[in-house]
Amino acid sequence: MLFAIHSSPRGAWTVVAVTGELELATAPRLRQEVVSLVGDGRVNIVLDLEAVDFIDSIGLGVVVSALKRVRSRDGQLVVAGAGPRVRSLFQLTRLDEIIELHESVDAALEVPIGRPSRRDP
Repeated sequence: MLFAIHSSPRGAWTVVAVTGELELATAPRLRQEVVSLVGDGRVNIVLDLEAVDFIDSIGLGVVVSALKRVRSRDGQLVVAGAGPRVRSLFQLTRLDEIIELHESVDAALEVPIGRPSRRDP
């Protein structure tokens, strides 16, 4: 399956759109992208998972790692566009209690920068 990551600045946020399956073989690419963005000072990230239909435990681990990385720099990470299958995985693992899930990128972009975040992982 095709896997791609595309990052684009949107005001104070950076939208990281992921396409394909986020799993053992592809998750390191997302990790590298987040490390690069945070290194460049882009610490407020919307992770757009609209085009992702599968995430394994490695992929979830990378999402949690990304959350910790941006929070260590006083940034925020929110997830947008997760379909029913991906959203249910976030709920099953209770990650929805520490990572905000939004229906769309536009809804996620309305989150105020610096708003107190959910519990730490």
